[in-house]
Amino acid sequence: MKNLSLKNKVVIITGASKGIGKAIAFAMGQAGAKVVISSRKQEALDPIVDEFAQAGIVAFAKAANVGHPEERKALVNSTIKHFGKIDILVNNAATNPVFGPIENTDESVFDHIINVNLKAPFELSKLVLANMSKTGKGSIIHISSVEGVRPGMHMGMYSVSKSALLMLTRVQANEWGQKGIRVNAIAPGLIQTKFSQALWDNEKVMKYALRQIPLGRMAQPEEVAGLALFLASDMAAYVTGSTFMVDGGYLA
Repeated sequence: MKNLSLKNKVVIITGASKGIGKAIAFAMGQAGAKVVISSRKQEALDPIVDEFAQAGIVAFAKAANVGHPEERKALVNSTIKHFGKIDILVNNAATNPVFGPIENTDESVFDHIINVNLKAPFELSKLVLANMSKTGKGSIIHISSVEGVRPGMHMGMYSVSKSALLMLTRVQANEWGQKGIRVNAIAPGLIQTKFSQALWDNEKVMKYALRQIPLGRMAQPEEVAGLALFLASDMAAYVTGSTFMVDGGYLA
């Protein structure tokens, strides 16, 4: 029977210096993968390599702003140079610099959100495609959001970008399945990370939010990591083009 082992696999995780990205990197590393952790600042990544090493995880840190084409290429090239291949890509890095009505979103902010949340996963996926195609096997996981399914108040462009990422998942799965590459998406709900801190720091907002969640609580990053591990493993060998909610029943 196939299992959750990622032994001898190489995985790139963007936005991996904290939160969901770090939790996914740790889970995959514990499952035997060699992990490449990436975020914008090298100084945020280096201590994580040491932390992972103490847990027996082989990790390599490469800073990259995924919104910049040359840094995306450097991330992929450095991974191949360091580990020789790429088996799994987790597109987790995202941004949401505005909170308010969409009419207050100017063009530069629009471009920035789409560039990081949609274009970067699109381009990184293309960059790893050639390497994955050599082995006829690979797994790409996009971290979307429940906001991409049901728009939240004052997070309009973030919702648009995450919704488009869900369609990108289906298109890539449809076109790349014949190459042996699986593409799936995870749509987290309210997760206790720095990214969502403005929400869970506000008692009034949290009371309202928790009333919308059947399980009555927010999740921890590790509760997303388990699903990512499954989707990356051979246990999900026939799973592609799907979106999986980790939302405590919010969208039920």
